[in-house]
Amino acid sequence: MVMDPEPGGMPGPPHPSPLTHQAADGRPRMVDVAGKPETHRVARAEGRIRMAPRTVRALRENALPKGDPLRIAEIAGIQASKRTAELIPLCHPLGLTSVEVRLELDDATPGVRAEATVQVFGRTGVEMEALTAVSVALLTVYDMTKALDRGMQIEGIRLLEKAGGRSGAWTAPESSDDGVRT
Repeated sequence: MVMDPEPGGMPGPPHPSPLTHQAADGRPRMVDVAGKPETHRVARAEGRIRMAPRTVRALRENALPKGDPLRIAEIAGIQASKRTAELIPLCHPLGLTSVEVRLELDDATPGVRAEATVQVFGRTGVEMEALTAVSVALLTVYDMTKALDRGMQIEGIRLLEKAGGRSGAWTAPESSDDGVRT
C-alpha cells in the first residue's frame, strides 16, 4: 500500500495498488499474504523436449555414459521446485508438502514428456513451483543428452491445473497436437 499525500504534503490513508507485484509508485514488492487463510493447494504442469529419434532410442536403451537422464532429471525437478523462490523474484518461499516429477519417453513427439505435481498447505499457490520443476527437469535431460543431439527443443511448458486458494480450481483448455489451444 502507498500513502496518498494530503494537503500540506502529509501522507494520507493507504490505498492498494491495482497490480499485485508493483506498488502504486512503480516499485516491486512481494505480495503480503499474511491475511490469507492457509488452504491445501495443488498445481500440475507439463512440458516436452523434442529430440531426434536416435536420441529417444539411446534413452530407451539406457545407452548414455552419464547414467539414466530421466531419473536424474526427476530429482533435479524436485530440487528446483524447492528453490523456486531463489530463482523467481517475488515468489514466496514455501514449505512444500509433496513434489512428484515424472518423465516419460514419447515416441509421438519424438522426445520426453515431463509432468510435475506440487502440493502445499499454505497461503499462496504452487504454480511457479510446478512450472520450475518441469523446466529444470527438461533442462537436465538436455544437459545429459546434448552430446548426442544439440538441436533438441524444449517446448510446451504450461500449467495444466491448479486447486486451492480463493480463486479455487482451474484447468487448462485442451491443446491440439500442434500446440494450439482449443
